[in-house]
Amino acid sequence: MKKVIMGNHAVSYGVRASEVKVISAYPITPQTQVVELLSEMCANGEIDAKFIMVESEHSAMTACVGASAAGARTFTATSAQGLLLMHEILHWAVGARLPIVLANINRAVGPPWSIWTDQNDSLSQRDVGWLQIYCESNQETQDTIIQSFKIAEKIKLPVMIVLDAFFLSHTFEIVDILEAEQVRAFLPPYVADKQVDVTESHSFGNLASPDSYMELRYMIQKAMEDSREVIREVDEEFGKHFGRSYGLVKPYRCEDAETILVTSGTVASTTRAVIDEMRDEGIKIGALKIRVFRPFPFEEVFDVLSKAKKVAVIDRNISFGHHGIFFQEVKSALYGRTDIPIAGYIAGLGGRDVTPTVIREIADKAISDKKPEREINWIGVKE
Repeated sequence: MKKVIMGNHAVSYGVRASEVKVISAYPITPQTQVVELLSEMCANGEIDAKFIMVESEHSAMTACVGASAAGARTFTATSAQGLLLMHEILHWAVGARLPIVLANINRAVGPPWSIWTDQNDSLSQRDVGWLQIYCESNQETQDTIIQSFKIAEKIKLPVMIVLDAFFLSHTFEIVDILEAEQVRAFLPPYVADKQVDVTESHSFGNLASPDSYMELRYMIQKAMEDSREVIREVDEEFGKHFGRSYGLVKPYRCEDAETILVTSGTVASTTRAVIDEMRDEGIKIGALKIRVFRPFPFEEVFDVLSKAKKVAVIDRNISFGHHGIFFQEVKSALYGRTDIPIAGYIAGLGGRDVTPTVIREIADKAISDKKPEREINWIGVKE
């Protein structure tokens, strides 16, 4: 069934199709419609799930941890300050190896207060051990929710799917809505191999001495590394079932490109339109969308970018005192393996539009600079 829906509701329909058993969330703009629709679905019987109302995002994630530890397929959603309030429990979900799925609607972090988008909320959590997948369209959002449960349950790590506030969350697009009956063959009911059971004694999250803690962290890192292949396999299997797949990265007109723009989220769509215009002018330029940020797809990024003469990374985020965060990661993928000039461009913070004009400015600057004057360039900042 095809339906015109907003990005937030694409999340909700993905959760419904995944037959989640426990949903716990605290509403926060611009995420609120995700859980509003899910609460209605629970109330009217569309989803056979327990909806837990809580007093904060910290409690929402705590409830998800308890439900997942008890063997339930579990979901929550948040944005910005809500995600930051969850921070302590995000670590717990990883250390307990719980396959929770969280949808984060990217919202700029205050103060000053903003309800508009940039990626600093999700990227500030990049080191806690959650997988992170950045979506470009409403269709990809619904499909990624479904994929994420399968990925999480295979590797026993939580997954955060991320989408731009308003540019995606509140924008309406045609989505091929998947029903639980269609999805069940791809994503069967979750059966935990270990779970809290009052009839069988186990210890969960107990004290670890120095002679065991490091090994447990090594196991998380190994699971992260292994998850690259799991993500690829799940995506390919999803494609066989439903005719759509997304990859870890998505190159566009990169085969003979001399300059490649690296993007994520909805900026990728606008960038491809600019690439087409510049190609019509005879300019050899391409684009690479990074969909999976954690685990970072080092080899996939290197394989595409190593053929170019210049690389420009467009970041809707900033690591203060350093650079744009995707820029840091891309540079690390190329380090020691190529001497291609790479420059970073900060744009679109706090929901400012990243228009075709902005992207063309970045592209022209990247092409004209024989060697980047600066590794970090702020685009559109008013004097």
